Amino acid sequence: MTTIDMKEELFKAQVLVEALPYIQKFNRKIIVVKYGGSAMVDEELKRKVIQDVHGGGKEISSWVKKVGMEPKFVNGLRVTDELTMEIAEMVLNKVNKSLVSLIEELGLKACGISGKDGGMLKVNKKLSNGEDIGYVGEIKSVDTTLIHSLLKDDFLPVICPIGFDDDHHAYNINADDAACAIARDVGAEKLAF
Repeated sequence: MTTIDMKEELFKAQVLVEALPYIQKFNRKIIVVKYGGSAMVDEELKRKVIQDVHGGGKEISSWVKKVGMEPKFVNGLRVTDELTMEIAEMVLNKVNKSLVSLIEELGLKACGISGKDGGMLKVNKKLSNGEDIGYVGEIKSVDTTLIHSLLKDDFLPVICPIGFDDDHHAYNINADDAACAIARDVGAEKLAF
């Protein structure tokens, strides 16, 4: 074993010792972790954070620019036209699957899903101070059936914040809002941002 390997093993042991009280406290409890924003940019940080934990706003903006558009925000909310919605869904699903891969590398079973799956996240169109900002949704209900099915089979659900309205149109949802609604409706012991 090299000095680097020994240092890495000692670091892992230290982390485990520090984490043990939390592991015992939250063993078999539901914890919702909202993971996104700046934490998604730095690959090393992403790996470290996922060991404890999804939005992808910065990556969505990057892809919007790649297709020659300029990201627009009104009162801090992304204006989401049809093309931007398509990009958001593509990016969030890509991010979702990369998080699943990282979690699987840690030896856990993970399943990447969208709030559209199983009709989990139902939304109404969200307005910003009365202004229509496109396909941005405000959660009106959460169906936790799929989440509980995955948890029962020891899968960690990784949920991207996309939902449906009553007409089955896809809407982008603020990841903080989605995390709060999901945590509330699954009866989570803890919500971490």
